[in-house]
Amino acid sequence: MRSWPAPSLPELPGTSPQLRLYDSADRQVRPVSAGETATMYVCGITPYDATHLGHAATYLTFDLVHRLWLDAGHRVHYVQNITDVDDPLFERAARDGIDWRALGDRETDLFREDMAALRVLPPHDYVAATEAIAEVIEVVEKLLASGAAYVVEDAEYPDVYFRADATPQFGYESGYDRDTMRRLFAERGGDPDRQGKADELDALLWRAERPGEPSWPSPFGPGRPGWHVECAAIALSRIGTGLDVQGGGSDLLFPHHEFSAAHAESVTGERRFARHYVHAGMIGWDGHKMSKSRGNLVLVSGLRAAGVEPAAIRLGLLAGHYREDRSWSDEVLADAQARLTRWRSATALPAGPDATDTVARVRGYLADDLDTPKALAALDGWSTDALEYGGHDADAPATVAAAVDALLGIEL
Repeated sequence: MRSWPAPSLPELPGTSPQLRLYDSADRQVRPVSAGETATMYVCGITPYDATHLGHAATYLTFDLVHRLWLDAGHRVHYVQNITDVDDPLFERAARDGIDWRALGDRETDLFREDMAALRVLPPHDYVAATEAIAEVIEVVEKLLASGAAYVVEDAEYPDVYFRADATPQFGYESGYDRDTMRRLFAERGGDPDRQGKADELDALLWRAERPGEPSWPSPFGPGRPGWHVECAAIALSRIGTGLDVQGGGSDLLFPHHEFSAAHAESVTGERRFARHYVHAGMIGWDGHKMSKSRGNLVLVSGLRAAGVEPAAIRLGLLAGHYREDRSWSDEVLADAQARLTRWRSATALPAGPDATDTVARVRGYLADDLDTPKALAALDGWSTDALEYGGHDADAPATVAAAVDALLGIEL
């Protein structure tokens, strides 16, 4: 799958300190111990609609991680999937009278445009589910052979399921009790009431062919991948074991991330699929989480079409901490636009206050669990001093502009 163009990235003197992130499994902020090449897998979109600000906030979160790793001297192997075969895609395509492949291609193209406009660094591997069928089949075969999976002996649809108790550590990532798991499983694409399953929490690995649905041949019958195994298979085939960060929105913590980790752990025998599980908060609008099902969406493409500069969108989303559920509003956008104007005015000056401490503080705040509010406040302080009091350092404005570009992804 084709990714999107990478923006240019200024090189800054010095390096960022070691990155520390909140780990959902350990429920604490701790250092990310990446090697020379840092590895990250972030779940991509199901392309049945346009990119909304909730999507954008998630991908900006992991773009910051990407940028901080590069600034600290790491190479980065970043993998992202795209779930281009799934029920929501079929349902939307049927509603709109369009082929599901054409719908997926159209919305994927728009997503690429939005990511490029927001200056998100592209993944090293951008992989569609339909490109990874062979890898999924290999994982399912291994799970069946080990007893971690089984076929529901349904006369009509012999689906393959993963046993939720296949790994003794299942549930460690979310920390949820069984009642919470069952509720979220039902709300987020699971099928607890499916007849013939060994346990209501067992997750679909391979959906046997149904009339009117696409399918691929496999040793266990024609069908298509389940959602969770898609990500496990793509991550294992592109990165392998020892993943540094598995990331996505907080609504993916359970069941999606819990099961994709359990699938991978059952195949590899490792205790943890990823060293860090990182989840971004939800973006709200009109009092509710922004979601396609609710229809309360603010689209990145819609804002761009209305003449809103992508840098202001990015800055508005970075104004809140990535782990917090927060709301988008006209006021948030207006504040971001005003901040962008001040920063640009300050960095356009012929000279300004020394920026060494400011850049160091921005690096430090971002390395401390991506504390963007403090980083933005540090840059506000420098900009205010520059505009009100001037300065004698002719290099400072360019230094600040380069830091804002390299670390925050905002071109001044």
